[in-house]
Amino acid sequence: MSEKADSLRIAAIGDLHVHHNSSASLQALFEKISNHADVLALCGDLTNLGLPQEAEHLANDLRSCRVPVVAVLGNHDHQSGHAEEIKKILRANRVVVLEEAETFELKGVGFAGAKGFCGGFDKHMLAPFGEDPIKQFVTEAVNESLKLEIALNSLRTERNVVILHYAPIAATVVGEPPEIFPFLGSSRLAETIDHFDVNAVFHGHAHHGSYAGRTTKGIPVYNCCIQLLQTINPEHPYALVEV
Repeated sequence: MSEKADSLRIAAIGDLHVHHNSSASLQALFEKISNHADVLALCGDLTNLGLPQEAEHLANDLRSCRVPVVAVLGNHDHQSGHAEEIKKILRANRVVVLEEAETFELKGVGFAGAKGFCGGFDKHMLAPFGEDPIKQFVTEAVNESLKLEIALNSLRTERNVVILHYAPIAATVVGEPPEIFPFLGSSRLAETIDHFDVNAVFHGHAHHGSYAGRTTKGIPVYNCCIQLLQTINPEHPYALVEV
């Protein structure tokens, strides 16, 4: 489907927030994506309340997708304590859930991913200082970055793509209230990414953020929230990037 024989077209979308009792279907969207992309990346918050029934609903809609699907979970997918069951449902329906021990390769392009976490950006990143709850909060952000590092280290491909839920840079959360920036992502993710040769990064979470930005190293980052992409192109509410 790619215009060049050695290139790969990646469709990416996040924050689907699927309800188990909703009559809405994503089948037509996944069918359209299958006609334009070589692979689909789902950038977290796939379910609304993290319920297995919601994951089953999504899995049913994904049957219309004819290209490989990779995914990471988001904060909503952890809400009800069923994250492992959600992963199991997705994997049973041929979705590759990207974690430090699980990556994906297609046509010479490697995919690594992690959920990510909060913590703030650049000089405003929260430091592990003071009360134990603050240290635990920062430890969670560090651990998510380490998971991503393990995944990227395991890839042996010349071209690599990162899938996240939380944002790795501030540029793609601009548009959200500045007061909540620290809860939308962490520069620790970008620091990890910039240690590797990465061609593109996709994330979700910031519904009212900005579409694109770059890490300090210059790696392109795309905010793929469906809520944002619907305002940019209602007919094609997904990112489509060739690497």
